[in-house]
Amino acid sequence: MRRALLAVAFIGLCAGLANQYLGVVVVRPTVIWTASTVPVVTVLAFSILRDLWAGRFGVDAIALVSMSAALALGEPLAGVVVAIMYAGGTVLEDFARGRAERDLTALTDRSPRLAHRRLDGALETIAVDEVAVGDELLVRAGELVPVDGILADAAASVDESAVTGEPLPERRIEGDRLRSGTINAGEAFVMRASAIATQSTYAAIVNMVAAAQTAKTPFIRMADRFAMVMLPATLILAGLAWHFSGDPIRALAVLVVATPCPLILAAPVAFIGGVARAARAGILMKGSAALEALAEARTAVFDKTGTLTYGGADLIEVETAPGRDPDKALRLLASLEQASHHILAENIVAVARKKGLALSNPSDVQEYRGSGLTGVVDGTLVRAGSRSLVLDRKPLPLWAEPGELRYRGQPVLRVFVALDGRLAAVLTFGDALRADARTALDDLRSAGLSRFVMLTGDDAATATRVATAAGIDTVVADASAADKVATVEAENALAATMMVGDGINDAPALATATVGVAMGARGATASSQAADVIILTNRLQPVADAVWIARRTRSIARQSIIVGLALSGAAMIAAAFGLITPVAGALLQEGIDIAVILNALRALGGGTVPSHTTPASAGSAKAKRWSPPK
Repeated sequence: MRRALLAVAFIGLCAGLANQYLGVVVVRPTVIWTASTVPVVTVLAFSILRDLWAGRFGVDAIALVSMSAALALGEPLAGVVVAIMYAGGTVLEDFARGRAERDLTALTDRSPRLAHRRLDGALETIAVDEVAVGDELLVRAGELVPVDGILADAAASVDESAVTGEPLPERRIEGDRLRSGTINAGEAFVMRASAIATQSTYAAIVNMVAAAQTAKTPFIRMADRFAMVMLPATLILAGLAWHFSGDPIRALAVLVVATPCPLILAAPVAFIGGVARAARAGILMKGSAALEALAEARTAVFDKTGTLTYGGADLIEVETAPGRDPDKALRLLASLEQASHHILAENIVAVARKKGLALSNPSDVQEYRGSGLTGVVDGTLVRAGSRSLVLDRKPLPLWAEPGELRYRGQPVLRVFVALDGRLAAVLTFGDALRADARTALDDLRSAGLSRFVMLTGDDAATATRVATAAGIDTVVADASAADKVATVEAENALAATMMVGDGINDAPALATATVGVAMGARGATASSQAADVIILTNRLQPVADAVWIARRTRSIARQSIIVGLALSGAAMIAAAFGLITPVAGALLQEGIDIAVILNALRALGGGTVPSHTTPASAGSAKAKRWSPPK
């Protein structure tokens, strides 16, 4: 309909001009222009009446008044130009909204629809909604992972770019979690469903996309309310221009040049564009309101375990003696640990397999409860465990001393490895500070956040060490879930607060904050349901990126509104003084609309998230250091 109205008005304008200057058409130009304007006026009038019946008042009434006034005052050329500008503006609005929502709807359009289920030895293709928890599914090369699940094969390569924004395929090993909506980038593999389709990661994304496309932010609602003031203000200015000049054409020019577009369109387009930009980076915002709340945040509250730290007994570092190959030492150790029941054994084996190391079967294994174990791997005597077991009262070699000093007093576990009686490597495990934590917090400071608080159930000494390393201002240790909520409420009373957490026990605090951010959330977990923003990658840097995107989006929306209103106001004043004719005013009004919309669309991209540099870790010149793959 909108394109048809634009076509009618444009053809009428051209036909009238051809008749006036070329004598091509026998009907008078004024009749043609009037006839071309009436359909637009009629459709617009019905649209406004429908809005009034629904309890809404549209500022499109300005366009209706200006076209009606043009026809009444015998200025049909101005009327048809306004009709073209109005109809063209509605088409432009459709384009702008469609462009802003394109990245979001693309996520919805590529939702998994089919799954290949193994049942009683046969393979059947079913709708993804029929998958049940525990079903064994085959995912062929290039296919979407249909639901969240667990990898049942030895290894797989998964492209998670559509979900997390990470550009390179991730290697997964048996037992790893898989997310729906990701792509099998390698050979076919078998997985076991751990969630039904509606409770999987991609369904959560689709639900949030729907919210992002319909919700209005307080900023947008404020712009809508202010737009209501524009109609009476325009009518008053037009009346004054007519009264003092005695020329009704000046009043018409004021009506024609007035445009509410900066108010009613710029903000929604910018905010939807910002949400789409964030989605491309693996940051899901539950509507434009979440983005605005993120832009308002001045205080950041972080949970410690799993948010600022990795949240488990992860391999932090491997130190090896000069001349020793870290991968060989890790392979021999992991081969031996296959025979161990120690809590760290599984971690060591998993890291070795992730690096693609071929493990051997150990022999002559002897385990010393609580201390370590010994055994033979490929003819090499391997002894691994505590310092006292492995060194047996021998002094620590010089190459290992820097690491011993570095981790003294830290909440870590150190595994010493001797090969054929000589210390070859030391592995350090612990809940370490994330590698990007300090950089992310520095970027948040640069974005305008001024206060940082860390919440943890750990003791004060451990919490203080982590907070100091991360650059946190305030620490709340020995905190229960209720303590976390109370802390967030207190911070909310002082300034808009962003809470960042990852666990179920963080859900109440996430819901309490001005804006809650869930780290590494998968599917419909308690933390992701309570949060306003979900970071799909298990990294801290996207939190800073999300704030940067939110602030840039809000800045673009404000800029579009302020500049657009300033231009429109200046044009209205010029028209009131007779400096702009109605036809020129209509063209100028459309130019302002186009400029405002194009500027709002910058929220989709153009600018880049500031680059981040992580300082290199200090290390010993005598010892090789190796960091495990993340």
